[in-house]
Amino acid sequence: MSTMPVRPNHRKNRARRVAISAAVVVVVAGFNGPAMWRFGSEQYHDYKINKPEYKAANGHWDFLDVPAEYKINTIHAALLHTGKVLLIAGSGNNQKNFDAKKFESVLWDPKTNDFKMIPTPKDMFCAGHTQLPDGKLLVAGGTKRYEKLQGDATKAGGLMVVHNEDPDEPKTLPAGTKFTGKQGGKTFVSKDPVLVEKAKKVFDKKTGKFLRNDPGLGRIYVEAEESGKEYETGTEDNYRVQGLNGADARNVYGIAQKLALDKKDFQGIKEAYEFDPVAEKYITVDPMNEARWYPTLTTLKDGKVLSLSGLDEIGQIVPGKDEIYDPKTKTWKYTGIIRKFPTYPAIFLMDNGKLFYSGSNAGYGPANVGRVPGVWDLKTNKFDKIPGLSDPDRMETSATVMLPPAQDQRFMVIGGGGVGESEKASEKSRLVDLKAANPRFKDGASLEKGTRYPSASLLPDDSVLVTGGSADYRGRGGSNVLQARTYDPKTGTYKRVADPAVGRNYHSGSVLLPDGRVMIFGSDSLFADKANTKPGVFEQRIEIYTPPYLYRDSKPEVSGGPKAIKRGDTGTFKVKNAASVKTAKLLRPSAVTHVTDTDQRSIALDMKKTADGIQVTVPKNRALVPSGWYMLFVTDDKGTPSEGVWVEVP
Repeated sequence: MSTMPVRPNHRKNRARRVAISAAVVVVVAGFNGPAMWRFGSEQYHDYKINKPEYKAANGHWDFLDVPAEYKINTIHAALLHTGKVLLIAGSGNNQKNFDAKKFESVLWDPKTNDFKMIPTPKDMFCAGHTQLPDGKLLVAGGTKRYEKLQGDATKAGGLMVVHNEDPDEPKTLPAGTKFTGKQGGKTFVSKDPVLVEKAKKVFDKKTGKFLRNDPGLGRIYVEAEESGKEYETGTEDNYRVQGLNGADARNVYGIAQKLALDKKDFQGIKEAYEFDPVAEKYITVDPMNEARWYPTLTTLKDGKVLSLSGLDEIGQIVPGKDEIYDPKTKTWKYTGIIRKFPTYPAIFLMDNGKLFYSGSNAGYGPANVGRVPGVWDLKTNKFDKIPGLSDPDRMETSATVMLPPAQDQRFMVIGGGGVGESEKASEKSRLVDLKAANPRFKDGASLEKGTRYPSASLLPDDSVLVTGGSADYRGRGGSNVLQARTYDPKTGTYKRVADPAVGRNYHSGSVLLPDGRVMIFGSDSLFADKANTKPGVFEQRIEIYTPPYLYRDSKPEVSGGPKAIKRGDTGTFKVKNAASVKTAKLLRPSAVTHVTDTDQRSIALDMKKTADGIQVTVPKNRALVPSGWYMLFVTDDKGTPSEGVWVEVP
C-alpha cells in the first residue's frame, strides 16, 4: 500500500515521449487518412493537458487507483472527520447483488490510498444520510424490494390494507399469509410480516355513548399465488385471511383495490444506522416510523435530523409523514405535520432556523405536488413560495448549492430535467437571495447545454466546481456532458476548466477532500451506445480533480490550534507565511447521493493576524453553524487555499 498522498497516473518522461510520438503521427497521418489523424489528435490532446501551464490554468483529472476487490457501484459518498471517505453501494442497483444479499461499503483513505471493506447490514442502496453533531454519519432507509417494469411482472400484485376491528389487541400476520377474495375467489400472498394496530373505540363527545370501533390498519404488499394475467383483479374486493379462527376471523380482513401486472416501484425500508468513523462500523439505531427509499435527511438547528419523502414499503410515495431523529436518544418521532415532496428533495437549513426547498428532486411522486420552491417553517408548517423559477418543469435531477459564504444565504440551482424519463433538460443556473425582502429567482450564467445530474462541490477558494451530467435521461443517446467548469459567486460567471475523461449521469456525485481536491464517482447509463441498443454498465471508476490552485508554487500551511471551538469563541492557529493570508472559513463535509448534498456549506470566519498565525472567531448562530465537524481552510492573497484542518464545533 502507498503511504504518500495519492496523485495517480503520473508517469516519468511522459510529456517527452508523447511529444515525440505526436510529431511522428502528424507526419504519418498525411499518408494514412482520418483514422491516423484522429490517433494523432488524441496523442496531442494528451500531451497538451499534461503540460504544467495547462494544469496551472485548468487543473487536471486522474483516475483513482482502486484495487479490483474494492471496486463497487458507489451510489453514496460521505467525507468523515477522520479524513476518510465512506463509499456506499448497498446492492448498487444490481438485482443479482440484492438477491444474493450482497451489500457493500468501502472506506477509502485519500492520504494513504488504503481501502477497507465495511460490513453492511442492510441494503442501503438509495438511503438518505447526513452528518451528525458528534461526527457520526446517520444513514436511514434503503431498498426492501427492487422495481418490476411493465411487462416484467409475472404475478399480479399490489397493496393490501389489513383491517383489525378488535379494540383489545393488535394482530401480527407473518410473511406468507394468504388473502382470498370474497367476490373473485383469487388468493394473494403477503411478502413480509405486518403489524395491524388494534381498533380505536369511538364515543359520542357529548353523551359519552359508545358509537363504534374504528379498525386499526396495516399495509402490506401481496402477490398472486400463481403467475398469469388471469389472476389479476379488476375491482376492489374484501379478502378473508386464511388461518384465522373464531373472533380473529371476523375481526381481521383485507381490502385491496386493483391487483395487477402493472409496473411495481422500488420499496423502502425503515432501518437506520449510525456509521462510527473511529470504530469504522455501522451501529444499529431505532428504525424510522416510515419505510423510505430515496429520502432526504436534513440536519436541523438543534442537531436533530428531519427525514422526509421517499417511497414506502409498498412502493408508494410517503404521504407527507415527516419524522425527526434525536441523536441523543437514538429514536424517531413524527413531526405531527403533513407536507408532501417528491423524492430526494433538496431541503437546506437556513440561518434563521427555517428550511429552504429549492425545487430540486430526484423524481417519483405526482408532477404537480411538492414541486414549487419556497421557505418552510417547520414549527407552523407555513410554506412561503418563491416565484421566478425558470424551467420549473425541468427540476428533476438538478443540483442545488448554498453559495459561499453561507452568511449571504444565496443559493444556485443548476440544470435539471423533465419529469420521469423526459428528454427535456435545462441549461439554466437559477439564483435566489433569501436575505432579500421578497426573494425571487433570477437566471444567472448558463451551462453550454441542457444538463441533468450535474455535480456541484464547494471549493475552499469560494468557487464552485460544476461537472458531469447528461443532456438526456441517464445518458441516453450518448448524451453525457464531458465538461467541467468553476463558478465564481462574486462575478456570477463560469469558467471552463479541464474536461473529465468519464461521463457521469444517474447515481453520480462529487466530494471535496481535505487537501482541496475533488472526488467524482458513479454513473449509471441506461445504454452503453449512442444507438441505445446495448444495456449500460455501472461506472465503477473514480476520478480525482486537482484544481489549478494546487499547481501554484506555494500555499498556506496551518498547524496547531484547538481541536474544538464553541460558537462565539476564538481559536488561534499557526500559519506559515501568515502575512499573505486573506480569508478563513469552515467547510462542512459532504454527504452526497443523486447529486443531492444538503450538508455542504462554507462559513466565513472573522480573522485577526497574530505574530505567527491567525485568530479566528466562529459565528454564534447555531442555525448558520450546526454542531459538528468542519474543515478549516485559509486562503492567501492569490486565493490559494491551505489543506483543511479538522475542527469540531460542539
